[in-house]
Amino acid sequence: MIELALNKIEKSFGADKVLKNISFDVNTSEKVGIVGKNGTGKTTIFKIISGIENYNKGSLSIKKGNTIGYLSQIPKYPKDYKVINVLHEAFKEEFEISDEMRLLEEKMSNMDGDSLDKAMKKYGTLQQKYDHLGGYEIDEKLSKICVGLKIDDKFKNRKFEYLSGGEKTTVELAKILLKNPNILLLDEPSNHLDLESIEWLEDFLSEYEGTVLVISHDRYFLDRVVSKILEVENGKINTYLGNYSYYLKEKERRVLEQLAEFKNQQKKIDDMEEAIKRFRVWGNMRDSEKMFKKAKQMERKLEKMDKLDKPNTEDRKIGLEFSSNKRSGNDVLKIKGLCKSFDENCILKNLDLFVKYQERLAILGKNGSGKSTLLKIILDKYKKDAGELKIGSRVKIGYLEQSIYFKDEKKSVLETFMREFTIGEGEARNKLARFLFYGDDVFKKIYNLSGGEKSRFKLAMLMYKDINLLILDEPTNHLDIGSREMLEEALKDFNGTIVFISHDRYFINKIAKRIVELRNKKLVNYLGNYEYYKEKKKEEKEEIEEIRQRKKEKNKEKKTKNNKTKPKKKGINKWKLEELEEQIKEHETLLEKKEQEMKEHARDFEKLNEIHKEKSKLQEKLDSLLDRWVEICEGK
Repeated sequence: MIELALNKIEKSFGADKVLKNISFDVNTSEKVGIVGKNGTGKTTIFKIISGIENYNKGSLSIKKGNTIGYLSQIPKYPKDYKVINVLHEAFKEEFEISDEMRLLEEKMSNMDGDSLDKAMKKYGTLQQKYDHLGGYEIDEKLSKICVGLKIDDKFKNRKFEYLSGGEKTTVELAKILLKNPNILLLDEPSNHLDLESIEWLEDFLSEYEGTVLVISHDRYFLDRVVSKILEVENGKINTYLGNYSYYLKEKERRVLEQLAEFKNQQKKIDDMEEAIKRFRVWGNMRDSEKMFKKAKQMERKLEKMDKLDKPNTEDRKIGLEFSSNKRSGNDVLKIKGLCKSFDENCILKNLDLFVKYQERLAILGKNGSGKSTLLKIILDKYKKDAGELKIGSRVKIGYLEQSIYFKDEKKSVLETFMREFTIGEGEARNKLARFLFYGDDVFKKIYNLSGGEKSRFKLAMLMYKDINLLILDEPTNHLDIGSREMLEEALKDFNGTIVFISHDRYFINKIAKRIVELRNKKLVNYLGNYEYYKEKKKEEKEEIEEIRQRKKEKNKEKKTKNNKTKPKKKGINKWKLEELEEQIKEHETLLEKKEQEMKEHARDFEKLNEIHKEKSKLQEKLDSLLDRWVEICEGK
C-alpha cells in the first residue's frame, strides 16, 4: 500500500530551480535511501513531505492518519529541561491521558450512582486508549532506545541546553524513534553516533514496522538498511530497486546503455542532416521542387524527434592528487606507556602504539573513549601526563581536524590559497578548480562556506603541502558520496603514512590496513581492514559466550552434585506449600501496588526509575517463589 506519493513536484528558490518534475511513491514498511550531491535538493524533498516547505507545482499525497517524524532543526525547550524531559515529549499524549485518569480517580472517590457509572465508563475508555498507545510500556521503550543510543542515567539528567550540537541531535533522534511515527524521515542519522550505536540503529530500522526514508552519505549504512535508492540528479529522481551496492552497478549499466542510445540517435541525426543538405543541393542543381519538398519533410521529422540528453559520464568530481613529498624514516611514531587524565577522569592509561612508514592505521572506539585526545597529544595540542612519545625523523605532519576552522575566515578562498602557497591568481584558480571551486566560488568568504566546502578547501590546502604523515579526524564528514570516493582514490596513491579516526565503515574498509581499537583506556590491535576487524570481534564475542556457557555448565554440575548428597523428601510438605502460597499472594499484591504507583508518578522520571527497580526485584522474588512452589508440588 502506498504511504506517500510525490507527483510532478517542482520547487524553485528565486531563479534557481532545485526540483524539476519530481515523482516517486513509497510503500508501507519500505526502507528508502535518498542519495545525491550536496545541494541537489534532498533535504528540500524532506521539508516538502513534512510540510515545512511549500512547492510550486505538482501534488503531494500522504495516506490519511499517517504521522511523520522528521528532525529538521533542534527545537527550543525551557531552560530547566533535562534530557529526560525532552525524551518524555515523545509521550505527551500518554502523559495527558495519565493525568486525566488520575484526576478522574480522585473525583470518583466522592461519586455514586449514575455519575459514578459515567465516570467509570469514561475511565475505561481512557485506560483502553492509554493501553493502545503503549502507556504501560513507556519505561521499556525508553530503556530500549536509550541503551542503543548510549543515553545513560547520568546523561538523562544533564541540562539539554548545555549539550553539544551532536549530543542534542542524538537526543532528538531518540525522541523521534520513541514517537514511533508511521513515516520516519532521517537526514544523516548516523552522524554523531559511534560505530556500536550506528549498528544498533541499522538493526532497529531494519525491524521498524513503519516506512523509513533516509538521506545518508554512509554507504555501509545504506547497504544494510535500504531496499530502494532514489538518486536526486539535475533536479530529477532516478529510482533503483536495491541497496547502495546494487545502485552503483545498475547506474553504471544504465549510463552505458543511455550512452549507446545517445550515440545511435546522434548518428541518425547526422545522417538526416546530411540527407537534407543533399536534397537541397540536388534541388538547386535540377530546380526540382520534389527534392526541396523531401528536404522540408525530413526537417519536420527531425524537429519532431524526441532528442536524448547526453548522459553525464564525466561528473564534476574532485580531481585529488597529493603533491610528491620527501619520505620519512621507517619509524614514524613511537608511543610507550602514555597516560592522560582530565581532572579525575582517566582517558588513556599505559598506552603503547608504534607506526611504521606507509602504514594505513584506523583508530576506532566508542565516543568519549579518547580517540581525538590521542591525536591531539601526537600533534602536541594536549600535553601527556606520563609516558614516551617520539615522532620519527623527517616526518612532516598534515592534519585535518573534525571541526574545521581557518585563521582568518573573513578572507576569500582565492586570497587565502594564494597567500598560503605564494602563487599567482591563474595558478591558484587552476588548482582550486580541481576541488570544485569554479568561477565566482573562489571569491566566497570562508565564513560563508558550507561544511562540505570547508572540508574540500582544507583538503586542497593539505594536498599541495609537503607532508608525509596524514592525521585525519573524521575526514569524510560533510563530503558527499562522490567526493568521498575521490578522496579514497587519492589516499590510496599517497606515498606517506596515514593515521585516521572515522565512523565511515566503507572508508575504513578501503583505506585501513591495520585497525587499533581504544578499549578500556588501551589499544587492541587488528591486522586488517574493517571486514577483518568485524570478523575478529565476532570471534571474540563467541569466545566470551563460550567461556560463560562453560562456567554455567560447571556451576550446574556442581549444583546437581550437591543436590545428590542431600536426602530427598517424599510427598508434599503441606505446611511449606501454604507458607509459599501466602508469600506468593503477598508479592502479587505488592506488584499491583507498584504498577499503580508507576501510573501515579508517570511524569516524575527519578521516582519512576526508583519504583521500576523495586518492581523488578519483587518480580524476581515472585518468579523464584513460583519456581520453588512447582518443585515442591513435583516432589523435588
